[in-house]
Amino acid sequence: MGWSHPDISLEDLMKLIKGFVDILILTSGYQSSGSLAHWDPININKAFQWALFFENVLGTLSCLDDYQDSLKELDKALSTLKSDACFPQGLAHVSSATLITARKFVLEHFIHTLPLRDSHLRAFLMATIEMDLDELSGTEHDRLSGYLNELKLQNASVNSVQNRRFSNKDPVASPDISFVRKLGECNGASLTKYTVQELLKRWSAVSHISTIKKGLNITSNSITSSSSSMFDDYFKEQVKQDNAPVIVDQLVCFLTWNHWKAKNLCYFLDKRSVRMVSGASMIFSAPKMQWVQVFKQLNISAKSSDNNLRDKIELLLLGCISGKWTKIIEHVMSVSYNSLTTSEQYNEVWKLLHGKSQIVESKGETIMCLKEKDILEYLAGILGGQLHPLWNISPVLAAVAIPSWSPLFRFYLDELEIQFRGDFSTMRCCNCNQEKKEHNDCELAERIWCLYIFHVYSRQVHNPSSA
Repeated sequence: MGWSHPDISLEDLMKLIKGFVDILILTSGYQSSGSLAHWDPININKAFQWALFFENVLGTLSCLDDYQDSLKELDKALSTLKSDACFPQGLAHVSSATLITARKFVLEHFIHTLPLRDSHLRAFLMATIEMDLDELSGTEHDRLSGYLNELKLQNASVNSVQNRRFSNKDPVASPDISFVRKLGECNGASLTKYTVQELLKRWSAVSHISTIKKGLNITSNSITSSSSSMFDDYFKEQVKQDNAPVIVDQLVCFLTWNHWKAKNLCYFLDKRSVRMVSGASMIFSAPKMQWVQVFKQLNISAKSSDNNLRDKIELLLLGCISGKWTKIIEHVMSVSYNSLTTSEQYNEVWKLLHGKSQIVESKGETIMCLKEKDILEYLAGILGGQLHPLWNISPVLAAVAIPSWSPLFRFYLDELEIQFRGDFSTMRCCNCNQEKKEHNDCELAERIWCLYIFHVYSRQVHNPSSA
């Protein structure tokens, strides 16, 4: 029979849902312009009232005989709405099921997406308490006493769970999943209960992220310190002597190789890099139309400050590799030393321009390749033929994110060749040519090394016959 609500048509309901989606977007804490969204108890309460309206509408449907048919029509209309390229991907899971518990849906968005500054948290808690008190006004003569009584019951349940959780006196900083799940079974005022539960989930997530950050710092510091052994200075000093043995030259090459490996591995373990790649992953999960708008709103151009332009270029390159982060780290860790000179490495990389690109076979790889192509084309437009902004990007990121089939790869390699030969260039990585030195431990040599380990060494590892 289709939609059959007695008081509102499906068309009018969908118009209201579009307005509700706009409100949910603002729960991120920002307006579409990028300005901060102002959330006070009154506005938060209005958001909950919107949610309550949808709960009431779907609650009325549940009393009708053709309840399921109406829900199917609503979900069909929602699917059409979500298929629009401009629909926010973070709300792609909205459905009749989420609208049935719309206040909980709003609550989760406020807690997990809104930056919980003190003012926001205070305003949110005030609005939540007001909603619970309003609900109790219809059943309790003294609604405040009734609310406090329910809080006491909930507090007793929480303490019971906590006592069981921490009975071993282990001062753990965050609750585990079972603790949060048991808390969800506690009785208490509805929104207050959900608020406490979701705040604990966020607390747990933040605590785990903090632990991961500490682990990354320890790992990064360990890699850095291990690459700077006490022999480093000794061997570099010895190589300056007239009678320096060949073995010292080889050891210095090994130390340089090891230093580059540690330095570039640390880039992928750095907290800033992890935050950036997380952001890039989220941005580029959206359709091209949406992420292009995001970058336009960043209002960064070649005329902007170098730092702003660098961040934008870095986000674009990270978007090309966000799905391969772990594999890239594993690959860098697996790289073993070989005695190829910078010139020999450069010649191996240059051969890629005359070889055939690898054939992409799986559907997932094809989609990924198309996304990379879109990102790199957009990046080429930003660069506008100017390569110097890439010199502000980590050598390892430029090497791994720009595939050999991209025109940008040829552009990048051409500039490296100019500098390698010592021809005139507006950019200069090092002074090796002026000082008539080999490119051994300079930035140019490092950039060539990064290209070698990702574009040549990786192919040799996966296809030994090509070596």
